Amino acid sequence: MQDEYALVEGCRRQDRIVQRQLYERFAGKLFVVCKRYVKDPDEAEDVLQDAFVKVFRHIDTFRFECPLEAWLKRIVINTALKHIRKEKPWEHAVDVQELAPVLPQADTSLPALNYQYLLQLIQELPPGCRAVFNLYAIEGYNHPEIAELLDIAEGTSKSQYARARGLLQQKLQREQRYGLPPVRNE
Repeated sequence: MQDEYALVEGCRRQDRIVQRQLYERFAGKLFVVCKRYVKDPDEAEDVLQDAFVKVFRHIDTFRFECPLEAWLKRIVINTALKHIRKEKPWEHAVDVQELAPVLPQADTSLPALNYQYLLQLIQELPPGCRAVFNLYAIEGYNHPEIAELLDIAEGTSKSQYARARGLLQQKLQREQRYGLPPVRNE
């Protein structure tokens, strides 16, 4: 905590060395968060840079009410969502009620996967599905919250999540069907 306090105070003084330390300490983890939302690595890097600009601009608002990393992650997620909202990937989405007859009813979980492979599968999802899947399955938001964050209907959030799950399940089943080796945890 003392280390985080020193980082925050240094950034508040706009000390470039301390800002660099904060960036180097958290950029790797936060870049992984960006890559979950934005498929293209260059775009993910842009999102990360935009997020750090916001961090340094608004560091005075951080009150140590949560861990610094959680505050930074929230800024990164919001920056990534803003980037995604510009593209409006769910404009032509189908409502979940229309998909009900074709969606699997059982809640099947993903088999043991290594993190890099799971990240790759998530990155292959269409942008709208990817955003909703990340927010719901990984970040723990519910559909009303996702709808508000993304400025979409709650039904669109549900249908995008259902579609993401279906696409992931299809991909995994296809790989199992063709006898690809199982993915090991690393």
